[in-house]
Amino acid sequence: MRDKLALIQKCMDRAVAERELAGVSALLIQDGTEKFFLKSGYADEEDKVPIERDTIFHLYSQSKPITAAAMMLLVQDGIVDLCEPVGKYIDSFNDQEYLDENGQKHKVPEDKKMRIFELMNMTSGLVYPGVNSEAEKETGVLFDELIDRLSSDNQMSTLEFAEKLGKLPLNFLPGSHWQYGTSADILGAVIEKASGMKYSEFLKERLFDPLEMVDTAFFVPDEKKPRLAHAYQAKGNDLEEYKGNNLGIRNNGGVNAFESGGAGLFSTLDDYSHFARMLIDDGVYRGKVILTESAVKFLTTGKLLEYQQKDLWNWRGLEGHTYGNLMRVMDDPKQALILGNKGEYGWDGWLGTYFMNDPSTKTTFLMMTQKADYGTGNVTRRIRNIFM
Repeated sequence: MRDKLALIQKCMDRAVAERELAGVSALLIQDGTEKFFLKSGYADEEDKVPIERDTIFHLYSQSKPITAAAMMLLVQDGIVDLCEPVGKYIDSFNDQEYLDENGQKHKVPEDKKMRIFELMNMTSGLVYPGVNSEAEKETGVLFDELIDRLSSDNQMSTLEFAEKLGKLPLNFLPGSHWQYGTSADILGAVIEKASGMKYSEFLKERLFDPLEMVDTAFFVPDEKKPRLAHAYQAKGNDLEEYKGNNLGIRNNGGVNAFESGGAGLFSTLDDYSHFARMLIDDGVYRGKVILTESAVKFLTTGKLLEYQQKDLWNWRGLEGHTYGNLMRVMDDPKQALILGNKGEYGWDGWLGTYFMNDPSTKTTFLMMTQKADYGTGNVTRRIRNIFM
């Protein structure tokens, strides 16, 4: 008889032994019942601290689904309309420029100004740092300033970052293309302005406290830092510790004025499973309604327009998927390169954290590791293919 748990454990152990990962943990829940928790390797190789169930991880982009859910709280309460212009909340977005296909700047027409739903779908024209356009290069300069100020007493705040970003050229006219970028960071700033609360305070009041996510925040308190997993990066066929502050996220878990909706949260397997199960259960957690059923359905069934979908095709590994509300959605399992079901959704993080909900089987899968540029990696796909 095929022993799935043994196969998964061997897969994880092999990845650690072969130096693909320093440590990894995984959790599978089906129909509200835990099917397995497995782990291998270290959270801190130097001091031989093993990965544990309560290890705290940098989520990086796995923060994005939480930001999308936070925006849906404001939508269901009638506070924010997804069709509203971003400039209603962030002044610099009222007078933006975009780049055409030749790299020439143009003023964004009044009827094409960026709207909040374009932030949710990454069709805003905002980008991450890169070298392929003026927009990517100038965004990189802004992130350099953000990182340089992390060690000062004048850290860049969420709202300051948003105002500065709005003054940079967009990579394209909002709505005309799809490109992964800083949209979720601007959503965090919009939530601050719309709610009248710091983004961290809003998340704590509306999501983290009700969901009993006791170890999830934009920083790690000193008393919890022994549980913070170290990050690693490839060095030839080996690993070395990563000590940078990618995208302005403090590697040491220190307090950060930049509360990044796209990359800033720290969390644990169990904490994130509470969020994931709330979505699987149509917005209800232990009898408490967090999100309405209709808000959850909207959040988890996003889909790009056909001409936007062409841009997603360039993302290797997302074959068979579409994108919406800061998450991938499996749209055609026959084209996907992993075993899965139509309608499953989730996202991953730069250091290898991974989240998947499959409504058709009431399944939540979470994997945690900390390796630079890992995203959805080989081990992630192998484990999925064993249990799906």
